[in-house]
Amino acid sequence: MDDKHETHHRIDYSKATLLEDEAGQDPFVLFGTWLKAAEAEGLPEHNAMSLATAGSYSISCRIVLLRSFDRDGFVFFTNYNSRKSLDLERDPRAALTFFWPQLERQVRIEGRAEHVSEAESEAYFHSRPLESRIGAWSSDQSRVVEDRAQIDQRFERWKERLKDQEIPRPMHWGGIRVRPVRIEFWQGRPSRLHDRIAFEHFSDGAWGRVRLQP
Repeated sequence: MDDKHETHHRIDYSKATLLEDEAGQDPFVLFGTWLKAAEAEGLPEHNAMSLATAGSYSISCRIVLLRSFDRDGFVFFTNYNSRKSLDLERDPRAALTFFWPQLERQVRIEGRAEHVSEAESEAYFHSRPLESRIGAWSSDQSRVVEDRAQIDQRFERWKERLKDQEIPRPMHWGGIRVRPVRIEFWQGRPSRLHDRIAFEHFSDGAWGRVRLQP
């Protein structure tokens, strides 16, 4: 039996361009424009991004949700005892990727991760739905569990334990900011001659812009 599987699906991208005057000189302005376009397009979880980390044994990648961004970086929230967080403690280098296929666009971000302030973590935690706050206490994220029933039982025990009170933020839960040193914007173009514009952060705080071959 032949176990090889091939896919020949192919799209010839043609929806937009990314020329130098369209890119501008500020990667954060361009990212904000593209993120708003993805939201306006009605894309489900337009703020979803892949996060790649380097662990002690291997490279790992997963999807997380962008919760805010500014010139300091891109923020998501997680359990600080999770694999992703422990990976970043060992090696703070991180890579993020946004892919919006309906717009034929991709953004790649490389940088270094750090914890956000306690105040930022507190504010976001208390904006979360009630059961999400309970879940932050009940789930020992990334640890092995015997079956689904144990997860549900732990949640119900914590739900009972925390009822009728303002649920505090666990100290093992909070935000992580990826401070970018490189941001690349990709716009699909016909014949695989895609537009690629990269911004790199210099030590003096300025951002330089270059075009890359597709």
